[in-house]
Amino acid sequence: MSILSIKTSDFMATDVWFDSDMMHTQLLDSRQISITLEWFLRLREATNEQRLKWRLIGKGAGIHWEELDEDISVAALLK
Repeated sequence: MSILSIKTSDFMATDVWFDSDMMHTQLLDSRQISITLEWFLRLREATNEQRLKWRLIGKGAGIHWEELDEDISVAALLK
């Protein structure tokens, strides 16, 4: 029987970028995830300039936009 082992580092982001409809996140383990902006009203309504003003929090466990008052955890993106 095999057991899937998930490490905390699996939930760490290293980069974030956007296109017109999606937020893309690079993870520490080299995976990339893409999420529709429809799930995040503040990001959907923000200008591209505002979206680009993000910073990693918790050593990459989350993404924060000060100007938009938005915080997103990487673990939540993976659920």
